Amino acid sequence: MPIIYEPVGMAKEYSPYAANLYIGCSHCCRYCYAPHTLQRTESAYFGIPAPRKDVLQYLEQDLQKRPYLKQILLSFIGDVYCKSTDDSATTRSALQLLHAYNAPVAVLSKGGEKMLRDLDVFTQFGDHMMVGTTLTFLSGQKSKHWEPGASLPEERLSTLAALHAAGIKTFASFEPVVEPGESLKLIEKTLQEDSVDHYKIGKLNNYRGLDRNMDWQTFLRDALTLLRPAGKQIYIKKCLRDLAPGVALTSDEIDPERWTVRIAGIGNI
Repeated sequence: MPIIYEPVGMAKEYSPYAANLYIGCSHCCRYCYAPHTLQRTESAYFGIPAPRKDVLQYLEQDLQKRPYLKQILLSFIGDVYCKSTDDSATTRSALQLLHAYNAPVAVLSKGGEKMLRDLDVFTQFGDHMMVGTTLTFLSGQKSKHWEPGASLPEERLSTLAALHAAGIKTFASFEPVVEPGESLKLIEKTLQEDSVDHYKIGKLNNYRGLDRNMDWQTFLRDALTLLRPAGKQIYIKKCLRDLAPGVALTSDEIDPERWTVRIAGIGNI
């Protein structure tokens, strides 16, 4: 059973490769796409997930087959630092395996300080590691409403700062953008703290029609006005670009692999 795979569609914009260690999540985000993608009810998906059966064995088999020079994301389905039956022990073991096989890795999580348990493993990757979090609200009350099981905004922000201070490349995923004003406040906050190296910016997609009433062109223009003078790495997702055709973007800002971590080598494996 392959664990490492090539994402397709919108997911491909985030990473050339990905691996899902758990199926399920304790964060219970209202906007989560995973239950629909997996054709599960929310009650069947949300909870305390266990690691996939024999996931480490299958992961090592994947790594033995060939080298991976391009980034592997943990993860699209579930969160490797949510509450789990093994308290994320599988995550740590998977990271150690990936490092042993010299694979470049990105981690995206709303787990907050729980991520710092593996800081020692993150640092072993050097330039081949990037760690990030999804930022949606500066307001803790709004975050609790939309993402009741996830860490609060202050904890996510302080975790990014701790990772950055430790020399880890950090990124922030602004997707979904539920309230553009909240996202812009978060961008300002991270710039003040200088805790984020790379920004991925998208929009809210197809959640009860809320996205249809938003001025995405103004949001994108305002976000770029904040980020460009700071010299930050920026990627604008296609879903947002399509709704902001009047905003000119650079080639770096629309290249999904421009800022991913990778191993220098021959070919595009």
